[in-house]
Amino acid sequence: MELQWSDSLSVSNAQMDSDHRNLLGMLCTVEHALRSGNGEILSQAFQRLVVGVGIHFANEEKLVQAINLDSDNHKKLNLYLQQELEHMRVELDAKSGIWTEGAIEHFSHSLRNWMAAHIGRDARLLKPVFSAQPYDLKP
Repeated sequence: MELQWSDSLSVSNAQMDSDHRNLLGMLCTVEHALRSGNGEILSQAFQRLVVGVGIHFANEEKLVQAINLDSDNHKKLNLYLQQELEHMRVELDAKSGIWTEGAIEHFSHSLRNWMAAHIGRDARLLKPVFSAQPYDLKP
């Protein structure tokens, strides 16, 4: 089961919604690479996801600051999520493309949960604040 963008995931900000759509696409690419069993393709796809997440979190933190929200907790949460993602990347790299079906399901499930936690829970906490701003607000 792939996570797909829908309007229900919107946080009422164009930049964040665009970032989230892109991250969901990157996640799907990682899942396909994981199922391919090709460690090099997976490593490249996962690296693009890690970079994309870093860019997204930087954008998100700038927006949070632009609307004068306390960003300390938000930064801590984003750091934790980045560390969790890095841990998954290291575990997958260590397997060198040799994964059991159980490992594939475990990592796919973990990545989907990771993304759902960020988009579906953490980022949506910002929706009430972003809703009071122009949709195209930029920092």
